[in-house]
Amino acid sequence: MEKRSELLKKKKNKGRKNFFLIFLFLLIAGAGYFVYQYNNGVSMANEDTASNSEKDTRFEQFQGAEAQFGEINVLLIGNDARADEEEARSDALMIGHYNQDTNEVKLVSLMRDTYVEVPEYGMQKLNAAFFLGGPELVRKTIKQNFDVDVQYYAIVNFEGFSKIVDVIAPDGIEVDIPYPMSHGINMTLEPGEQHLNGDQLLGYVRFRHDIHSDFGRVKRQQEALSKLKDEAISMNTLFNLPKLLGVIDPYIDTNVDGKTLFTIGKGMLTGGKSKDLETMRIPAEGTYKDLRVRAGEVLDINREENKRLLKEFLSDANQNNQDESTVTEREE
Repeated sequence: MEKRSELLKKKKNKGRKNFFLIFLFLLIAGAGYFVYQYNNGVSMANEDTASNSEKDTRFEQFQGAEAQFGEINVLLIGNDARADEEEARSDALMIGHYNQDTNEVKLVSLMRDTYVEVPEYGMQKLNAAFFLGGPELVRKTIKQNFDVDVQYYAIVNFEGFSKIVDVIAPDGIEVDIPYPMSHGINMTLEPGEQHLNGDQLLGYVRFRHDIHSDFGRVKRQQEALSKLKDEAISMNTLFNLPKLLGVIDPYIDTNVDGKTLFTIGKGMLTGGKSKDLETMRIPAEGTYKDLRVRAGEVLDINREENKRLLKEFLSDANQNNQDESTVTEREE
């Protein structure tokens, strides 16, 4: 009986030892894979853009609202550093909103020609705030004009956008191009449904000579990000996450910490797969008029109405009202 007990004990210890060795092997292999993929991603980025991730010390330190569990607002700034005449202006300006309770993602595009009061600089185009004071002044401007604050910011260089797209969607992003696009994007995109790689999708979202002026460009930006979001919350992206982090590093300046990124990513992967990206544009339809001032052509907005609509869009109360309305319609 003692012999049998001793044999069972030895087998148990051997099993534990084997399990530990397998776990150790997987851990080492996983770390090696992470490093390899990360370095592979870094190699995809151009060496001469390495300085893009450095913070610009000319600007005031970002003083975003204190992060609290529940809702997160991230100021998203697309910076086209290749355009000499606008290298310090925000070519795309958005607020990304994430609800940690519902895993819902909302995206607000702020038109760059919106005529707003920039603190200490008076009335200016919204995209001038970035040129004058970086992300902190953009945050202050949004807070002063629309009473919405953000906790984080992310400045993405458009040169890296195409590389990020190629990692997230190696087979491209499907779009339906309404007419030929070529002016100012160093390529020609022909009409029709097609899959665009990173460089082509960048041209698609940057094309400015739209028949709907800048409104068409903003709509294309929202379309591209919505489809990228759908691609991003997939096992393929999870598998390529180290590579994606390596690609992003040289092209992005952000104060979003790793813990917050993990929280958002985990929530979207587990609970956001079936949720569509809700989008909004500021100024909203019917709340602005064209105006010519010293700064050029601007959008003269009804500030109070846009403030109300923006806060309503970002609030849970708006979603609850929509749900109640849907229930009422079904009952009728």
